[in-house]
Amino acid sequence: MGEQDRGITAERIAVSYWDGLGNETVRYFAAGLPDEEIPMTIDSPTSGLPAGRDKANPPSLSKAEPYKTHLAYVKERRTDAEAEQLLEEALQQLRSRRGEA
Repeated sequence: MGEQDRGITAERIAVSYWDGLGNETVRYFAAGLPDEEIPMTIDSPTSGLPAGRDKANPPSLSKAEPYKTHLAYVKERRTDAEAEQLLEEALQQLRSRRGEA
């Protein structure tokens, strides 16, 4: 199979990216694409780390914020006193619905 079956292929350039473990990933871009439109970093499909064009200085892993539960976000917004008040109001409503108030 060649150009007769698949058509003429567009010119392209190969850009290499390296992650912190030394893994190389090659991505292909159109030859006429301006350099500023080619990404400086990508996520390495091998390791999941960020990968950059400079082999000697690969990008470092940015500090990942740990997963927070819904309760953790609520605790950031409310003080302990507010939480106690809300809990007491919720318990009052529950008791009144059950007829225990």
